[in-house]
Parts: sequence; structure tokens; C-alpha cells
Amino acid sequence: MKEELIAFCGMNCRLCVAYIFKEKDINKLGFHRTYCPGCIPRGKNCLFMKDKCDLLGQGKIRFCYECASYPCKMLKGLDRRYRTKYHMSMIDNLNFIKEKGIELFLEKEKEKWECKTCGDVICCHNGLCLNHQIDEFLNNKKYRWDKEESGD
Repeated sequence: MKEELIAFCGMNCRLCVAYIFKEKDINKLGFHRTYCPGCIPRGKNCLFMKDKCDLLGQGKIRFCYECASYPCKMLKGLDRRYRTKYHMSMIDNLNFIKEKGIELFLEKEKEKWECKTCGDVICCHNGLCLNHQIDEFLNNKKYRWDKEESGD
């Protein structure tokens, strides 16, 4: 896990399907998804909130928790969606970083999201390791977490 892949909102871009697709060039297998190098490496500030947040839009803060309005309504909405669908919380991530630092956060993320079979990363958007479970993903292009697992 790399610090530059932790977005302003607390998203770990390394776990994102768009990042993994770029990293593994999965579109060559017949998909047509937009690739993403990560929010910070992309260099365009926050993709989702930059138009509604001057601090993010102007690149004045590194993490949303540095804002007096933290957590704002937009971040709460994004967090709720990710908690429900993807088994992760941006707000929990940001609180952890604020309290314990980025290095401990990166260690925790590696432990939490590392594939126990091959050591690659589990995608937060579908719960699969696209290193060795790519066939499972390819056989169902709308793949999401198993219903039994979504209660986390």
C-alpha cells in the first residue's frame, strides 16, 4: 500500500476496481471501463467533491478531516454508500489516519485487504482478487460481493 494512493476522502485507491483495471490492463479482456491511476496521482484533486468544496477544489487540504466541516454531507453520503455496498468506511479510514497516522493505516489496510491465496489485493468493489479470480469476474461482468458477505 502506498500513501499517495490514499485519497482526500480516505478511499484507498489501490482497492478500487478502476485502479486495478489500469494496473492489470483488464480492458484487453473485453471490458470497456475507465482506468484510473488514483486520485492523488491523477493530479486533479477530488473527482467527486472538488466542485462543491473549495478546499479540495483548490488543493488546500490533504485529507477531508482537516476541514472545519468534517464530515460534510457529501462525505457522509459517500461513506454510507461504501459502508453498505463495499464493506469500507471513508470516515473510519480518515479518523484512523488522524488518530494513528498514515503508516499504521497503510499497515492495517495491507492486512485487511491482502488476498490470503496470492498476496495481491482484494478489490473493495467486488470482493475479488483480480489476480487469480479474474475468471469469476469475467463470467459475471456485474459481479458484486456475495449476499452473505454484505452484512459486514
